[in-house]
Amino acid sequence: MTFKFDKLYRLGAWGAAACMVTICTLVALQVAFRVVDALLVLVGLRRLGLSITGVSEIAAYLLVGATFLGLAYTFVHHAHIRVTLLISRLPSTIRVWFEVFGLIVALAISLLLGYGLIELARESLEFNDVSSGFLSIPLWIPQTVLATSVGLLALALAEALIMALRIAARDPSSFREATAIDDSDKR
Repeated sequence: MTFKFDKLYRLGAWGAAACMVTICTLVALQVAFRVVDALLVLVGLRRLGLSITGVSEIAAYLLVGATFLGLAYTFVHHAHIRVTLLISRLPSTIRVWFEVFGLIVALAISLLLGYGLIELARESLEFNDVSSGFLSIPLWIPQTVLATSVGLLALALAEALIMALRIAARDPSSFREATAIDDSDKR
């Protein structure tokens, strides 16, 4: 099936990739600084003492960003784990309604989570909450990334739900899972 907001989901995936590349870069730099210090000590010189302050804190926030920014993309590109052992054996006319039910539940959970994250970010901004680590990062920044990511997932779920409902209303016997790979998706 074709998702209308696929470019938006891809943007989230690029954000997730950027977070992962940044984590790798920070860790590689931190390791390189330690190796340089060790080599200097080995040859009898003084350490330079180079390090990135708060690298583990930054990496933790980036890891959360990488995980959540990729949710919508992985959903629309069939990379989420789906347990279809039972429903795959049902006729298409019944299976479509199981799909609709599952999408409604997932969308409801995503919307509730998104609302909670928006409220959390709003409160963090209002009270100037900052992280308790070395860097004192304003908490509304990572919370906004989370809320945006869950919003993208909710949008993808809503699109899939609308497609499944259209199929259920028009021709339930032609149903394939809303995230099943189309021949047009193969590039």
